Amino acid sequence: MSAQAKIFAALFSGINVGGNRIVKMAELRSFFEELGFRDVASYVQSGNVVFRSAKGEAATLAKQLEAEFEKKWRFSSRIMVRDLGWFERLVAENPYPEVAGEPTKLHAYVLERPPTADEVARLAEKCIGPERFEIRGDVLYLHAPEGLGKSVFANLIPRTLKVPGTARNWRTVLMLLEMAGRNGGA
Repeated sequence: MSAQAKIFAALFSGINVGGNRIVKMAELRSFFEELGFRDVASYVQSGNVVFRSAKGEAATLAKQLEAEFEKKWRFSSRIMVRDLGWFERLVAENPYPEVAGEPTKLHAYVLERPPTADEVARLAEKCIGPERFEIRGDVLYLHAPEGLGKSVFANLIPRTLKVPGTARNWRTVLMLLEMAGRNGGA
């Protein structure tokens, strides 16, 4: 693998949720390796894969992975691919550092694109509970003080914002950054 290889994380949406659309992580890691990616590692069953690629940018890799995934598993999953630098910025730009120690109450929604001002305004109108959110580029940071499971607002985000994305709790965000950093030193 060349020295120019970059570290990426692929975040799958909607797999292994509620016993549906099951994908074993060992099979997912093998899938990445069969596609020629190196230093492949996964984290938890919700579909988080850190890998190294010598070619391609995040958007190109996401399209390739989505197409090959659907061929293999016969269902689709939206896949957000981001590089190590993106994860470093995600963590550095956290607008809620005071709750970073409560990783089940802080979430990052990785969005396909930055939302428009109108989309953000529409979402802000729905945020009437204890939650608070901030959008920075293609990330929506959500502080849900009662947890995501009890958050009415969290359930409204995809339908209201209408920007495809996938959420990860802060523990997962930090673990993916750590894994990518270790991978970068490999």
